[in-house]
Amino acid sequence: MQNRQKNTSLIKQEALRLGFGVCGIAKAQPLDEDARRLEQWLNKGYNGGMQYMERYFDMRIDPSKLVPGAKSVITLLLNYYPSQKQQDHAPLIAKYAWGIDYHYVIRDKLNALLAFVKENIGNVDGRGFVDSAPVLERSWAVKSGLGWIGKNGNMLTRHSGSFFFIATLITDLDLAPDAPFAGDYCGTCNKCIEACPTQAIVSPTEIDGSKCISYLTIELKDALMPQGFEQRNDNWIFGCDVCQDVCPWNRFSKPNHETAFSPIPEILNLSLGEWEAMTEEAFRKLFKNSPLSRTKWKGMQRNIKAIRAV
Repeated sequence: MQNRQKNTSLIKQEALRLGFGVCGIAKAQPLDEDARRLEQWLNKGYNGGMQYMERYFDMRIDPSKLVPGAKSVITLLLNYYPSQKQQDHAPLIAKYAWGIDYHYVIRDKLNALLAFVKENIGNVDGRGFVDSAPVLERSWAVKSGLGWIGKNGNMLTRHSGSFFFIATLITDLDLAPDAPFAGDYCGTCNKCIEACPTQAIVSPTEIDGSKCISYLTIELKDALMPQGFEQRNDNWIFGCDVCQDVCPWNRFSKPNHETAFSPIPEILNLSLGEWEAMTEEAFRKLFKNSPLSRTKWKGMQRNIKAIRAV
């Protein structure tokens, strides 16, 4: 028991040293209740064209399918809230995408944390994930005591709102779990529901992903936007932060200290016309290591045309 507590403390200290803002731990076990909710969500077609959400269902709900003999799920939060703002003339891009692709940044930190565990505790088995595998990160964050699921579907904390990435490290190491987060601190507030430009929040915590601006500007691969989207996209060309920007808990957000998340200047400053005139070669060069590369130049041009159509 003493080693268990010592190992838990060591891991949490190292996570903070690596730059993660918070670290919580849950016992690795099947997520039966979450499995039922996910199945209902998929049956309603709320995943839109994201067929990958339907695959590897058993892995999403059982961590032992990803790491045999899994005993602990470590959840880590990394703040990405920026100190800068986009210029008034710039078309809107979600804040998480302003700097280097977070997958690169967090993957390096997770690898460093796992290497630390193996060097200081023993040759344990473990795998790190950052929304690149079938892991229900928000569910594990709640079970790790870090926060609750807000009405906009984001995981919220009382100390820093929701502008953070969630990373997960599943390991066969037996660690002392934190108490699950109890309570819902959204109360009667419906600001996110009322502010959503496309009414994608169909009920508290239930999101119709096929209507979400983030889905439509990033995940959707169609050559044209759905009919009527032009009048509702609120000037977003990549992602959307509306439901987070209006959330009262985000008044506690503080600028991040991760240099890799420093905004690419063009994201803050380019006008819609300058984005429209950008060549594919220039786009690839500027955003090679940016989340914007996910939608590709053609996708960005489609999104720009949707704004021009208004």
